Amino acid sequence: MSSVILVTGGTGLVGQAIKHVIETEPEGSRFGKKAGETWVFASSSEGDLRDAEQTKKLFEKYKPTHVIHLAALVGGVFKNIKNNATFFRDNMQINDNVLYTAHTLGTKKVISCLSTCVYPDKVEYPLDENKIHLGLPHPSNFGYAHSKRMVDVANHAYKDQFGSNFTSAIPTNVFGPHDNFDLEDAHVIPALLHKCYLSMKNGTPFIVAGTGTPLRQFIYSRDLAKLFIWQLREYDDVEPIIFSVGEDEEVSIKQVTDAIVRAMNFKGEYSFDTTKADGQFRKPASNKKLLSLIGDFKFTPFEQALDETVRWFLQNYDTTARTGNKKSV
Repeated sequence: MSSVILVTGGTGLVGQAIKHVIETEPEGSRFGKKAGETWVFASSSEGDLRDAEQTKKLFEKYKPTHVIHLAALVGGVFKNIKNNATFFRDNMQINDNVLYTAHTLGTKKVISCLSTCVYPDKVEYPLDENKIHLGLPHPSNFGYAHSKRMVDVANHAYKDQFGSNFTSAIPTNVFGPHDNFDLEDAHVIPALLHKCYLSMKNGTPFIVAGTGTPLRQFIYSRDLAKLFIWQLREYDDVEPIIFSVGEDEEVSIKQVTDAIVRAMNFKGEYSFDTTKADGQFRKPASNKKLLSLIGDFKFTPFEQALDETVRWFLQNYDTTARTGNKKSV
């Protein structure tokens, strides 16, 4: 039986990782393309999902039987602080349009991508799937966080009223090829990688903000892609599921920086500017539910994943990489 899988936000970090896995895994394998499947990786240029009519036209064009919904308005902490209303409204419109259109046009299944920022600011660690709604999110990005939480509420409402097969995933910190390396918006790994590159290129000191002691769980985008494909085929519960490496695989910002220095073959000096804030020391998430369901799954070793990311960044720096240097592109 034929199926059409529409990936919204298909040209971003996770969308391109899913495309890579679908194109490189053996056909018919657990994470490979199945016979009769058509995969569509849609970008915002094909339709503004904040607009209900454009969303409907996109769905009518491809007639998806399944949707992996990755599209969102995202940004770094400072952008969030300044634009909480915009982040809330735009993402509420995007998510409402995608779920409502999927429902009205008979899409069989939708998986939406959430974020660990949906969790309460004050919460007992490790994070798990039952703690999303136990308190207010961090005030810095409450607009974005609440809009993402509402996806979980909507999923339950559609299931309750219509029996819809809508669910969601909550990844921890993602990195990999096709990441956003723009220093204004980049998350920690792409930002450090770009800063290190510029220090090498310009012969300037490589200075890292903070003490280097905070701990984070990082998941490689191509591992995350496999988990989304698994969820598409094998997970039909409305309850969200955390996609993360284990709590024992937390790495410090200093370890990340050391690994980047090694991967980039950076020979200069680097230091930490301890006058800059560190942010939360750690916010570990449990992947026990995921591992209990997926069985044997091998995460890519962090340093191997970083090497592959560095290689892609260097090869694409002057062309397709999002570096902030080509704002008009």
